[in-house]
Order: sequence, then C-alpha cells, then structure tokens
Amino acid sequence: MAKESMKARERKRARMVEKFAEKRAALKAAGEWDKLQQMPANSSYVRKHNRCQLTGRPRGYMRVFGISRNMFRQMALEGKIPGVTKSSW
Repeated sequence: MAKESMKARERKRARMVEKFAEKRAALKAAGEWDKLQQMPANSSYVRKHNRCQLTGRPRGYMRVFGISRNMFRQMALEGKIPGVTKSSW
C-alpha cells in the first residue's frame, strides 16, 4: 500500500497536466522553449506515473483496468470483474 501522500502527489500531477495541456501544446507548436521551461515541471505529461487506483502500487499496473496485477487477480477470483474468468486447460 502506497503512502497517502504519494497518491495525492500523483493526483496533483494529473490535474496539472490536464490544466496546462493546451498551453504547453501551443508553446511547443510556436517553438517558444524559454517560456515552456518556465512552466511548472509537474505540468509535463512525462512526469505522470500510472498507479493502482485501489492501493497506489506503481508497478504491475494494468492500463485497461486501472489497477495493479495483484488487485486484478484478487478481484477476478472474487468475480468482481465482469467477463474475466480463471483459465484452465
């Protein structure tokens, strides 16, 4: 389980990326690199990191579901994810 401060920091980064996306795109298109450098660092898309929505785990993230592999397995076995069943052959 990730610390609550880490989860809050990622949420803050996501909000900043969304807020400054248009402005950053316009500055990049115009080639104004000096002004782009003066923008907040956390407004850059590459600073975002995918984390599990339930636990905050940064590794083993499954984009389609938005959760980590551990939570995916647990929820799939409990039948909480529709259409997902344990395979056997």
